[in-house]
Amino acid sequence: MTTIEKDILESLNDLDRAVKSLGTPTPKPDLQSIFARLDRLTDSLSPQADPNLLHYLHKKSYEKARLFLEGRDAENARGGCSRD
Repeated sequence: MTTIEKDILESLNDLDRAVKSLGTPTPKPDLQSIFARLDRLTDSLSPQADPNLLHYLHKKSYEKARLFLEGRDAENARGGCSRD
């Protein structure tokens, strides 16, 4: 896994935690900053990065991207587009 991929996985885990905290009385997380970070990291990936990862990130399929980076791509359900 590349450094950028590790940073993406960390950001995806941050997003997962932030979304789970929405139902708690804690201050609301800044989801926009997490999305902006994911966009920046996605843009910095090499065009030769795994096509599935690129597809998931460009389509904002963040749960699928997280599972892919965790080596759990087989758990990803088929989506509605031809690549999923």
